[in-house]
Amino acid sequence: YEDEAMAVVVKPAGLVVHPAAGNPAGTLVNALLYRLDRLSGIGGQKRPGIVHRLDKDTSGLMLVAKNDLAHLALSRALARREIAKTYLAVVAGSLKAQSGTFDGPIGRSQKDRKKMAVIAGGRAALTYWQAVRQETDRALVLVRLITGRTHQIRVHFAHAHHPVLGDVIYGHKGLPSAPRLMLHAWSLAFKHPITGVPLRFAAPPDACFGAPGEAELERASARLSSP
Repeated sequence: YEDEAMAVVVKPAGLVVHPAAGNPAGTLVNALLYRLDRLSGIGGQKRPGIVHRLDKDTSGLMLVAKNDLAHLALSRALARREIAKTYLAVVAGSLKAQSGTFDGPIGRSQKDRKKMAVIAGGRAALTYWQAVRQETDRALVLVRLITGRTHQIRVHFAHAHHPVLGDVIYGHKGLPSAPRLMLHAWSLAFKHPITGVPLRFAAPPDACFGAPGEAELERASARLSSP
């Protein structure tokens, strides 16, 4: 989707969002600069238009601001938790319930400073989840983030002993195999930053997620807890 103020794009897995050390080119920002007629300047030279980010190996929907007014409005909406972000994940093991809530503070791991962890004194982190399918050794779940901490979904599910499949940071040996990090930003719902009109977008995940149908995902989304 694209209009005068903003765009909504689908980032593929494996694509870095913005240039950084080791990734000076071939990023989502490079693609946006080529494809769109303009981007907001608030993010600076390296992050023009970027309102929020996804990890390199996470696929799915991202908001992009094309001018500073839209960027400020979207950033405020994020801070006020007015943008509903729903993810699709495949996690290891057999879930004991069909839905649940993770309410554990997240901070830098004291054992490995390259990781995040659920720790006392961390920043508040709230995650709602709803099972879509349960298989023998894995489950397909919808996840709604209320806060937006670094690696929040991956940390919360790993802490609950159901790591996201394909996660080389928070997973462990013996997990079912996966072709990639099984995490996808499935839907975004928010008000347009200029007009205030309610908008909602959904992006089907890669086939490796089991090809869930739109109706199946919408039914699970309707059952997903909300704040």
